[in-house]
Amino acid sequence: MAEHDGGSNFIIGFLLGAAIGGTVALLYAPRPGSETRAMLREKLDVAREKARDIIEEAREKAGEIIADAKGEAKDIIDAAKK
Repeated sequence: MAEHDGGSNFIIGFLLGAAIGGTVALLYAPRPGSETRAMLREKLDVAREKARDIIEEAREKAGEIIADAKGEAKDIIDAAKK
């Protein structure tokens, strides 16, 4: 049975919470709308980049798990054939 990696779920939840909290804080900050929108765009770009990094890391980890599982399955099949 595969292990459940709660670390990546925590990171995703943390980033999502930070983004929501940051957005709410910016919306209530005493700044002109154009400055607030520019800040939101910048923060969104940073969040998107972090999300891409997390997704890429998850894909790599999934690939490793699949490769390991295929190797183990091959070993089991080879052992059963003997």
